Amino acid sequence: MTDDLDIYKTDITLDDGQTIHFMYDRDSDDLEIVFEKGRANCAVELTDNIVLRLDREKEKALSLILLNFSILAQPTDMGPKNFPLTGLADLPDDLRQTVVKIITSPPVNQFLKVSYFYPSPAERFPITYVERPPSLAMIA
Repeated sequence: MTDDLDIYKTDITLDDGQTIHFMYDRDSDDLEIVFEKGRANCAVELTDNIVLRLDREKEKALSLILLNFSILAQPTDMGPKNFPLTGLADLPDDLRQTVVKIITSPPVNQFLKVSYFYPSPAERFPITYVERPPSLAMIA
């Protein structure tokens, strides 16, 4: 038996000349944004629905996997949906610093926006929202 996958693929070229590959699975509503091809030696679950694949030694993002993409990228009346980056708390300090550097730098920060929520002056929690790429406006 053969399963027909409903995968939408497209590429964009960033201002710096880097080509980014998008693979969107319509059936599962999952989007993988591939920044660089290669075998990841580390994967970090940033939230229940956002996974960063990286080369830890080179401190480079290989891809960002967005599960339930249409829900993550769906705007609200008050702006984009924000999600706590709960996965950072479980990481060793050195890996957490590497991941924060990666997700707040190009090319990842063009798709994943990171800031902090301050419930009180003494507390802060990292949060994120997904920026829908214009080339994917027609999906989800």
